[in-house]
Amino acid sequence: MKVLLFAVDLLAPLVVGYFCRYQNVVKESVFNKMILNNILVIYPALSFLSFWVLPLNYELIWLPVMGLVMGIIPGILAYFVAEGKYTSDLDKGSYVMSAILSNLGTIGGLCVFLIYGETGYAYQQLVVLFQYILMFMFCYPLAQYYYQRSQEGGAVQRVSVKSVLFSRNQLAVIGIFCGVILQKMGVARPQSFSGIVEILIHIGAWTALVPVGYSIDFGKLKEHYREVKDITLIKFLFTPLVIYGLARLLIENEQIVHTLLILACMPTAVNAVVTSRIYHLNIHISVAAFILTTIVFLLIVYPALFIGLSI
Repeated sequence: MKVLLFAVDLLAPLVVGYFCRYQNVVKESVFNKMILNNILVIYPALSFLSFWVLPLNYELIWLPVMGLVMGIIPGILAYFVAEGKYTSDLDKGSYVMSAILSNLGTIGGLCVFLIYGETGYAYQQLVVLFQYILMFMFCYPLAQYYYQRSQEGGAVQRVSVKSVLFSRNQLAVIGIFCGVILQKMGVARPQSFSGIVEILIHIGAWTALVPVGYSIDFGKLKEHYREVKDITLIKFLFTPLVIYGLARLLIENEQIVHTLLILACMPTAVNAVVTSRIYHLNIHISVAAFILTTIVFLLIVYPALFIGLSI
């Protein structure tokens, strides 16, 4: 049943989004509102509810740090690969974004929840704690740099640290702090809220992936599938090996170590597509990477993890 739910929450919204694109059923602005709804409503609510019942200990400090490492390792590898593979800066930028940004939030949260429940989901929330800072303070400026480098005489603009730290996109952090405060105060969370958490996770998966399905253009994607195949090695081999090795050295809790292993295997994120779209990079490379890595993850990687970690 868990595997079935995972497939439904992953594949069905992509199909619905793709259908909407070619049937002109829904306007593009609706999908932009879906993405905004996740950032401003779904993720803050889930952070608040999951951290309300999470027992805290010193090992949890490593989780946000490991989340950053999950972006740094594939980013460095992808940078050197892209420099040797592409001549266009728009292609290079899209490739690097596809490697750095992993789907730790939507797919990662769902995968961890299916194996370890709310506790695992709370661990995942800590791992993604600095992901918006990584995206806004590093990935967005880097994407902008690649775009401006592709334009003659383009000047690279700076990103304000204040605008990142106090952005409305950081509402999930407020949710975490509110949940931790109630947990420390000994306020019991109502039992009925467990069902609400599960509902929100499924809603979040749909509202995040339907817009991606809307962005898919198979006619242009087939031109890029072969050239993004090596991203699967970066995502599913090199990054997990490094993260698992570090986790074994730093953390004793087996469930936390396994949670980090699962998250280190995540496919290319929806945000890679969004970033490429915002900064006019080659969006077809990021969408191809998203689809290819997601298919490999769904058919091979996650079933292996699910069976291996559930035994």
